[in-house]
Amino acid sequence: MTGSEFGLAISVFLACAVESVEALTIVLAVGSTRSWRSALIGAGAAVIALTAITAALGPGLTSLPINTLRLVVGGLLLVFGLQWLRKAILRATGLKALHDEDEAFREERAAAAAAGAPHDGLDAYSFAISFKGVLLEGLEVVFIVLTFGANQHRVGLAALAAALAILAVVIAGLAVRAPLARVPENAMKFSVGVMLTSFGIFWGAEGAGARWPGGDAALLAVAPAVLAFSILLVWAFRRTNNAETLELGEGAGA
Repeated sequence: MTGSEFGLAISVFLACAVESVEALTIVLAVGSTRSWRSALIGAGAAVIALTAITAALGPGLTSLPINTLRLVVGGLLLVFGLQWLRKAILRATGLKALHDEDEAFREERAAAAAAGAPHDGLDAYSFAISFKGVLLEGLEVVFIVLTFGANQHRVGLAALAAALAILAVVIAGLAVRAPLARVPENAMKFSVGVMLTSFGIFWGAEGAGARWPGGDAALLAVAPAVLAFSILLVWAFRRTNNAETLELGEGAGA
């Protein structure tokens, strides 16, 4: 396995694990409150829909000319990567609340309980919420699998990494029968944001006609540079936030 393929597999695995944790929380909350059968059917239906989307879009992407593909994929990865990175940086600096799976679980359970008694047979509420939750979280998984896989013509490798991530999360969820609140979700999102942004810069530049010194090995310089800049932003925002908090405290004391 080459370095770029290894980076592909790790990026897809981490990204899919994060999305799977959030989808698992929704299914657990609805299933434990109303109907496990309906929640699992809804989740299964969403997985089937996502598989069909992947099968339909994959051949179209891989048929594009390589430079066009890299330019398109690079741009899309930058959009998604910078969104993930922005949120992770804001959470790391305290400017945005950390995502709390326990709190999300309680909110989903409260909403499920407030929806009334479960219906006999297939509970429409459990089915719909599980289907929507898994589908929405899964669409990002499909996007990551297709963009990473199609660019290197390794959709199979990307899909395998995604499947392993989903399987690991499902097994862990079944084992503890509770939200995976101890998973370092923000650290994982930070890592994925750095990886998506790095690959986006690398492939986007190649698609635009640039040639990186050392070829794929240039990723070993691009990714650390993105990571270093992100850490610098965290440090700068924390310093600014602490200074503002100190000024407010002094003002209140005066």
